[in-house]
This record gives sequence, C-alpha cells and structure tokens, in this order.
Amino acid sequence: MVFEEIYEVYWQKIFRLCMGYVNNSEWAQDIAQETFIIVWQQLPKFRNESSVGTWIFRIASNNCLRQIEREKRFTKADLPGNLEEKKQESMESEIQLLYKFISELPETDRIIISLELEELKQAEIASIVGLSESNVRVKIHRIKEKLTQKFREHGTY
Repeated sequence: MVFEEIYEVYWQKIFRLCMGYVNNSEWAQDIAQETFIIVWQQLPKFRNESSVGTWIFRIASNNCLRQIEREKRFTKADLPGNLEEKKQESMESEIQLLYKFISELPETDRIIISLELEELKQAEIASIVGLSESNVRVKIHRIKEKLTQKFREHGTY
C-alpha cells in the first residue's frame, strides 16, 4: 500500500481518534498530521507483522498520549449553548457531547472506545492497547454503560 492510499483510507479515522483524546478540532488535526508524518517516515520500515491499520492506530494513540503529556494543555471544551436549533446542528452537538464525554474517560478507555467507534475488530483493539481480547470486550461494555449514563445525566438520552 502506498502512502497516498493509506492517507485516504485512514485520515478521517485517525482524526476522530485524536478528537476522542483531545476534544479540540485544531489540536486533533495537528496530532493527526503529525501521525501521518511519522507513518510516511516509517513506512519503509513497516514489516507487515500486523495490519497497516493496527500499526497506524498504534502510532496515533502513542502520539496522542505523547502530545497530551508534552503540551499539558488538555482542557474540556464547553458545549455550544443552542442545542435545539436545527437537526444537523443538533446532531453535531450530540457528536461534540460524545467527544466531550469520551475525553473525560481514563486514557486507556478513551483509546478503546475510539477504536471501537472506528469499527476495529476487538482482537485488533486488544493488540493495539496490549490487553486480552476478553478484557477489551468487558471494557467496551463498561465504557458504553458509562457513556450512556453520562448522556442520561445530561438529559439527552
């Protein structure tokens, strides 16, 4: 797979993963771009020991964690005030709210649920985060329960 194809296939997924970490569009875009710079630099060294997707998600998640530690500027964004104007705005607000709730989770939970939302197989998620597949399955269930509870508390579910 050439870099351009990889970029086309994974850009949006990596961007959403980064959003799950930092809940800030500009910062997530910067981290995603830096991730693809690393992918481009390291692509000749890729040994096909895992799928390209697993490899890129691992780079992205490590990059997100490094950026958060380096910057120490992790802040939770405020929600837009007008949640009920239009359906599209409402949907966008719910997505923003989901990113906000994900950003409040512990780091490992953030990466797991972000990868689950990208529809990665649980075996692949387990490989990326270094947990057993059964542990990942249990964690996903618990994370979904936490997020559902947060939506209920917010009155949107």
